[in-house]
Amino acid sequence: MSNYPPLNLRVRTPRVTLEAATDELLERLVPVVRAGLVVDGQPLPFDDPMTLYDESPQREWGWMRRVWAGRSRVSAEFWRLYFVVCEDGEPLGMQDLIGRDFAALGTVTTFSWLAPGARGRGLGKEARAAILQLAFDGFGAREAGSEAFADNKASNGVSAALGYSRNGTAWATRRGEPAQLLGWRLTRDDWAPRRRADIELSGVEECRPVLGL
Repeated sequence: MSNYPPLNLRVRTPRVTLEAATDELLERLVPVVRAGLVVDGQPLPFDDPMTLYDESPQREWGWMRRVWAGRSRVSAEFWRLYFVVCEDGEPLGMQDLIGRDFAALGTVTTFSWLAPGARGRGLGKEARAAILQLAFDGFGAREAGSEAFADNKASNGVSAALGYSRNGTAWATRRGEPAQLLGWRLTRDDWAPRRRADIELSGVEECRPVLGL
């Protein structure tokens, strides 16, 4: 157990566990990041700036710095909770939950990636369902948002399958080239009928004061 409550958060489903991103778990993910396979192939999944597009070893150094910086920047005005997605104890990727003025607005966004070998098996959808359970059931969120490039069929498919509604478009660059983003929105009322009884949250109550709740 850590003396820092966000590092004690855990979300467990029958298929995956979201473990708070401790340094030990980050180290176990370094080989995946170092290999460069998170962003291998087309279409490119992330908008700029993104350290995962850098060359190794700057890629893994930058990735770890951003996680460390994000873990330290936690207040009522902004927080980002980093989780490592594990299947049978094996780290496969990351799932983040971000809140801005959450105590007042009750809105969150999510970000995730999976190692190539973990894709195509429904684990991304399972991880997103898990983080939504934490947001809505654990923290009392009113709404969750998501964005993905229009050609990112996997991410957009997860949003549609979990009950999000389309919520406009925007533009961003990836590796300097413009591309269209699709926005998605999931309200508490739309999530409630899909609430799962087989997802277990732990460490929530001790974490709430750290987030200004």
